[in-house]
Amino acid sequence: MLRIAVQSKGRLYEDTMNLLSEADIKIGKSRRTLLVQSDNFPIEVLYLRDDDIPQSVATGVADIGIVGENEFVERHEDADILYRLGFSKCRLSLAIPKETQYSGPSWFAGKKIATSYPFILSQYLKQQGITAEIHVITGSVEISPGIGLSDAIFDIVSSGSTLVSNNLKEVEVVMKSEAVLIGNKQLSEEKRNILSQMLFRMEAVREAEDKKYVRMNVPKARLSEIIEVLPGLKSPTIIPLADDEWCSVHTVLDQKRFWEIIGKLKELGAQGILVTPIEKMIL
Repeated sequence: MLRIAVQSKGRLYEDTMNLLSEADIKIGKSRRTLLVQSDNFPIEVLYLRDDDIPQSVATGVADIGIVGENEFVERHEDADILYRLGFSKCRLSLAIPKETQYSGPSWFAGKKIATSYPFILSQYLKQQGITAEIHVITGSVEISPGIGLSDAIFDIVSSGSTLVSNNLKEVEVVMKSEAVLIGNKQLSEEKRNILSQMLFRMEAVREAEDKKYVRMNVPKARLSEIIEVLPGLKSPTIIPLADDEWCSVHTVLDQKRFWEIIGKLKELGAQGILVTPIEKMIL
């Protein structure tokens, strides 16, 4: 049995549960119980606060855990990053009052900076050769300059709307973060095998993200031109049709370029274009 530590609430909890569900790892919905076993996979979920997850994995209370990279780095516990999950993305940034003139990182010399991430901030200031006062607070860091507690803040930024609403501007991005799967360094062979099965499922889900399966009828006279337009994983599948002058082409397209490519295919004579989402993709 493999034990995974998961944030007990919040956006990261929702994203984690969605990923496990997509990987067909069924977990009971109730979080009243601290430890919940999967119904169909040799894994049990331990619900914790996000800042407790790195230590629980490092000490072996949990075998693996899903946590924001920012929390993992801040706690600097002795565990390994096993897999980058690609969701819950954010950045840790320095921000100052909007009307303040900013001349570069040296501006922070001698200033008071409020943060919930003193370790990451101190490492950055050390690298920059800057001496500043770090004021550690939890929650509502962004209000600190407005009430005179600090000259600047160092905090998580996602959309930036919280900064704007508190009359702040982002001036330095110190770290980019996303959800990561971390693991204890002393996992047994049995637990590594279970982990390998879980990662296989997760990768199949991740590979399918933002991908579309596309089928279309194309004139054989334009087939070579159409194939050049397609950026599929490998060569597209080409199937003959009853009409000798036409064939069916099947391929996979990335959502980012989907409409651009579909437009080109239409110009080259593609018809009957059918688009379906992809649930899993195994490479």
